[in-house]
Amino acid sequence: MGVRTKAGQGPVEDQDKERQETSAILPEEKEGKEGAARRNAAELPEFAGRWAGAVAGASGLALLLVSTRYGFQGDELYFLGAGQHLDWGYADQPVLLPLLARAIDALSGGSLFALRLLPALLTVAGVLVAALIAREFGGARRAQLLTAAAYGFAPAVLISGHALSTMAVDLFLWTLVNWLLVRWVRTREDRLLLWTGLATALALQGKYLIVGYWLVLAVAVFVVGPRELLRRKELWIGAAVSVVTSLPGLIWQARHDWPQLEMSKVLADEGILGGRAGFLPYLIVLSGGVFTVVLVYGLVRLLRSPELAPYRFLAWTFLGLTAVFLVTGGRPAYVVGAFAPLWAAGAVALGRGEGARWWRWVAAWPVVALTALVCVALSLPVYPVSQVTKTEQPDNNPMTAETLRWPHLIDAVEKAYKTLPADGRERAVVVTQYYEEAGAVDHLGADRGLPSAYSGHRGYWYFGAPSDSSGPVLYVGRDVAKLKPYFSSVKKAAKAAGGPGESFVDGVPVWVLDGRNKPWSEIWKDYGHLS
Repeated sequence: MGVRTKAGQGPVEDQDKERQETSAILPEEKEGKEGAARRNAAELPEFAGRWAGAVAGASGLALLLVSTRYGFQGDELYFLGAGQHLDWGYADQPVLLPLLARAIDALSGGSLFALRLLPALLTVAGVLVAALIAREFGGARRAQLLTAAAYGFAPAVLISGHALSTMAVDLFLWTLVNWLLVRWVRTREDRLLLWTGLATALALQGKYLIVGYWLVLAVAVFVVGPRELLRRKELWIGAAVSVVTSLPGLIWQARHDWPQLEMSKVLADEGILGGRAGFLPYLIVLSGGVFTVVLVYGLVRLLRSPELAPYRFLAWTFLGLTAVFLVTGGRPAYVVGAFAPLWAAGAVALGRGEGARWWRWVAAWPVVALTALVCVALSLPVYPVSQVTKTEQPDNNPMTAETLRWPHLIDAVEKAYKTLPADGRERAVVVTQYYEEAGAVDHLGADRGLPSAYSGHRGYWYFGAPSDSSGPVLYVGRDVAKLKPYFSSVKKAAKAAGGPGESFVDGVPVWVLDGRNKPWSEIWKDYGHLS
């Protein structure tokens, strides 16, 4: 009996073609998930770990070399103060950063270098994860290196990696979640979704912002796919883990009338960095000039490329987050965690020679290296103190000037403290207008014998009031009017010196308040303020 064939095609070729088509259509049924994952992994370019590691190392080295320049940031001093009052939650954040600050401070003996080692290491790890996202998109060595450079030297990443901050932790964990999701789309390994749940659970101990990311992402997945993601039980198990581990902090918030919600309104009303009008321009600054071009091109490719269609939800997640925070008055830094997939998509396209020929120069290594150096100069404390105000750095990183001022503030408090009689010094307390000042006095003033600090500002108010048996008050701040009615004597005793640049610490007066007419337990009830 003969075998029917098409012209020019033999029976063996016909069978081979049929097997190939069946394998392409039903890989999981024929091989199982593990076999499909192995086959998909074989199709990926080799991970340029050595080269990406070199870029990550360069970024980490830049951070470590300047890690002890200028001084502590205000939030770092607050974390150290909050670490001495550990609780399940705080007015402005969950427990992770105060816990980390206390542990690092205890182990290192108060080393600023040790405090900043963790964010530097998280930045290095984030560079490698970003390069892995480019690999998942099919990017070879060139694309992986461009992605690594964009992540490792973008101003947003350098600024967050310089100091212990909620952003440093958030940025790495968001990038990790993005990589896990991208990998899941390619492999359908559901255990990856469990890891996204664990990463989210950890992120929620540092900041609640990732909830917004997941809500926008869920909408994007429902609209453009892959909707199968929302049906995976492992995704919801991870979500349950995140909720359960967040319960202690949420209970704390509920018991204290949800100050975190009010804090969000306060931050929106502050209008930092130009408010809504400055949101998009500052977002461009944060993403880093030439690296901004890569990011925008990656956004376009994710939206339009058929090859990247399964990952289109990541582009819409970025756009959705940008729209939400733009409307609600959020800060540009809130969307930086969604940058890595965009950088990766843009780098992959440029690495393949896509795009207009006249602007492919953005992927040239001299351009990338020069951009990285400029970003370091604009973002990190590399200048002599006397030259800081002659650069653009204070505008790009407003906390730069602040870090220079704490010794001036402590000098002023010490000067006022020495005006007190000996018996008054033993019972004196420090009360500050802002939480950063209280953190500075608590951490930097201890070596000078200054008393403990209290503040009605944000999280510090929840740490409690001075003792009713305490004596005179050294009040640090311009707004003394709120405390004046409770004291018979109010006089200015000192003023913090200024310096290069502008900072809210410059010229801050230190007052001596005495003759208190009400117990602190009563005064403190109405003294708390978030703004």
